[in-house]
Amino acid sequence: MKRIITLLIVVAVLAVVGYFGLQALQKAQASVSGAFQTAEVTRGDLTVIVGATGSVRANQSGVISWQTTGRIGEITVKVGDQVKAGQTLARLDERSLPQSIILARADLVNAQRELDNLLNSNTASAQAYQNLVAAQKELKDAQDKRASLQYARTSRDTIEVARANLALAEEEVKKAQEFYDQVANRPENDLLRAQALSALADAKKKRDRNKANLEYLIGKPDELEVAEADARVKMAEARLADAQREWERLKDGPDKRDIEAAQARVTAIQSTLDQIDLEAPFAGTVTEVRSKPGDEVTPGTISFRIDDLSHLLVDVQVTEVDINRINVGQKARLTFDAIQGKEYEGEVIEVGQVGNNVQGVVNFTVTVELLTSDSQVRPGMTAAVNLVTDELKDVVLVPNRAVRLRNGKRVVYLLKNGLPEVTEIRLGSTSDQYSQVLEGVKPGDVLVLNPPTEFQAGPRGGFGN
Repeated sequence: MKRIITLLIVVAVLAVVGYFGLQALQKAQASVSGAFQTAEVTRGDLTVIVGATGSVRANQSGVISWQTTGRIGEITVKVGDQVKAGQTLARLDERSLPQSIILARADLVNAQRELDNLLNSNTASAQAYQNLVAAQKELKDAQDKRASLQYARTSRDTIEVARANLALAEEEVKKAQEFYDQVANRPENDLLRAQALSALADAKKKRDRNKANLEYLIGKPDELEVAEADARVKMAEARLADAQREWERLKDGPDKRDIEAAQARVTAIQSTLDQIDLEAPFAGTVTEVRSKPGDEVTPGTISFRIDDLSHLLVDVQVTEVDINRINVGQKARLTFDAIQGKEYEGEVIEVGQVGNNVQGVVNFTVTVELLTSDSQVRPGMTAAVNLVTDELKDVVLVPNRAVRLRNGKRVVYLLKNGLPEVTEIRLGSTSDQYSQVLEGVKPGDVLVLNPPTEFQAGPRGGFGN
């Protein structure tokens, strides 16, 4: 009986001890759990960026300076004006022009005339050919006339045939004349008019030959007639020789080198005359005016600055670690300390192919074009640029603070039953705050951000180690 009572007492004591021990353990676990910083595994979008800074510059900039001496007579623009390529910005006073420009004006007239003559040589060669053909016909006619004087008289039948030929030739002249009269009012270079005129001339010559032949047959040539015929032959031969020489000179057109030399002379003279005015070399905005009317200038004097503000660029330096993640066409987000509360969109338009080594650090230049610029953004401003290398939609995300390195593997600590439990994970892309998880956890899991050292069996390493 005493043994039973003793056993009951022991059981009761153990029960009391167990109860209070369990209460103490639960309180201890609750105390530990309450000291943890936690975060949930979520699902969302992830933007992967590479951050850099740079200064804004215009797509195209230039200072415009004078190339000659003189006194400014007129300024036609002011700061802020939009100008087109070739627009006049300033002009020298005519009374202050140097002698070289005054002489160039006279030289330009002669140089242009010489060039025009060379360029119009095709017309000259065509005329030379027409003159050659006409001279050949003239000589043949003269020779035929002279030859006809060598024949003796003939029969009546031959004379009648000659009369008939003359009548036909006169009829041809009449028809040719009527056709020519219909087109005579056309321009001299009209093809149909030229053909009609040539046909009329041929008809008249044919008539004249038939007439001369008839006259020869019915008459007797005297010595004066023969002498005149000989003279006409010699004159025709001389004219043919002249026409032949002119044709040989012009038939191949002008020498290409002569045209190039003449054009170069005109261009050089015109360049000298262009020094009277200062013109915008490209379209843009006048951002600086350094001169005023009445100022004396010399070669090299700068009067204006022009910037193409329609396309603003930012050059940033990206380290060799990140450069292979940057490609032309990627998006960029830009902010400016001088412009609070606004973010601008941009796009990578150029990625440097050769790095710059500065004190052992290799950087590559990346050029970003602003796509949503406004008047607040100005050349020279400092921009913070986030280059977007990847954009993921609806992926599993964990804070980078939750990721640890344990025995060479990436792990997180999940809160289970009030205590951290190590869980291996496989990561995807990473931003500055979050990482994509491909395997190991699911949305809703609770992460321990500050697991005590005693819960980490392996060496702790910050994310990225």
